[in-house]
Amino acid sequence: MKEFNKIKGDIGEIKACEYLKKHRYKILEKNYKNKVGEIDIIAMKKKILIFVEVKQRQTLEFGRPSEAVNEVKQHKIIKTAESFLKAYAGKYRGCQFDVIEVLGDEINHIENAFWA
Repeated sequence: MKEFNKIKGDIGEIKACEYLKKHRYKILEKNYKNKVGEIDIIAMKKKILIFVEVKQRQTLEFGRPSEAVNEVKQHKIIKTAESFLKAYAGKYRGCQFDVIEVLGDEINHIENAFWA
């Protein structure tokens, strides 16, 4: 079951990357990992680094996908992003944290979904 969920998650991330590219974001990293955690997608647009959490669901039976990005998850993403920001120092003007919901074939991009 875990492998099946991973495959579904990968499909959601592929859809999210396609969406971002279509909207002129440059994809810098996918599945960026460090000792703290993982960030699904790191992109850049107009010299702004965008850390993207992708959440996919088939139905709304258990709520919107973005509702799974709770405070604990947000904190982990922020801490993971900090090391990337140090390595990328001077190459960006700012950063933001977005969530992309993939609900079937629908994509909902929530810009500035949370703040550091």
